[in-house]
Amino acid sequence: MTAKNSATLPTPIAVPVGGGRTAARSGTALALLGVVTFSLTFPATAWGLESFGPWSLVALRSVLAGAIAGAFLLAGRVPLPAREHWAGLAVVAGGVVVGFPLLTTLALRTSTTSHAAVVVGLLPLTTAAFAALRTGSRPSGRFWGAAVAGAVVILAFTLAQSGGTVSAGDAYLFGALLVCAAGYTEGGRLARSLPGWQVIGWALVLCLPLSVTGTAFALASEPVHLNWHGVTGLVWVAAGSTFLGLYVWYRGMAEIGTARASQLQLAQPLLTLVWSVALLGEHLSPATPLAACAVLVCITVTQRVK
Repeated sequence: MTAKNSATLPTPIAVPVGGGRTAARSGTALALLGVVTFSLTFPATAWGLESFGPWSLVALRSVLAGAIAGAFLLAGRVPLPAREHWAGLAVVAGGVVVGFPLLTTLALRTSTTSHAAVVVGLLPLTTAAFAALRTGSRPSGRFWGAAVAGAVVILAFTLAQSGGTVSAGDAYLFGALLVCAAGYTEGGRLARSLPGWQVIGWALVLCLPLSVTGTAFALASEPVHLNWHGVTGLVWVAAGSTFLGLYVWYRGMAEIGTARASQLQLAQPLLTLVWSVALLGEHLSPATPLAACAVLVCITVTQRVK
């Protein structure tokens, strides 16, 4: 295969064999790392709420993550994004930097982490739907069947874990579901043009003025009771969930597609429940292994069909 232009002689281009498969494996691994990172978010948030009020925790989380992102952008001497990217970055900022953390943190004041996992259980299906509308992707019927089946399994499982009741925080949780799906979809689209870490980095920097102002007001109105749980939770949701997790997540989505990557999140609620037992002392039902196997089957199908 050769490439030609008017100023040079034909130049051979090496086309790596199996490059597509390598990229798919790499993208899947990165997206899975993001899922594992995200699965710790709810338990870490519950820890953070031991020391901070909900508004203070969200504002401090955004400030710390924005400072980390700004340091990386400055160190790399990264130029400002093109004008056409700023609207998309605003959607990412509103969805995953402000909206989802704030709404889920408010919900966790009255909901357990296992009940809040309903949001994550429905997020893959919602993200795939947003991606189909926004990017024009058209996954197959088998893909949608497996995605819906996985969402149903997760929804039934998490509702069973919470006794089938509807908590006062459900309005926050479903609002978080919508804004996060929009942010994921737009971030995945931008990650085709910008490196994933720059997508979340610029979104965090874009929020810094609001975050700093919010931190000043929140800390003045909410009490702070520092302990190691609270500080550890804050550091994790800022550096882990918000920066590292979203960096690898957007990079993985850029390589394997938003809809396919989103289905890997079907495993996230179950991982969250495991962390809830290990870190928060919550109890799980004997149905957990069965639900895990059913979800893994659904994930396998979504990864093997177009």
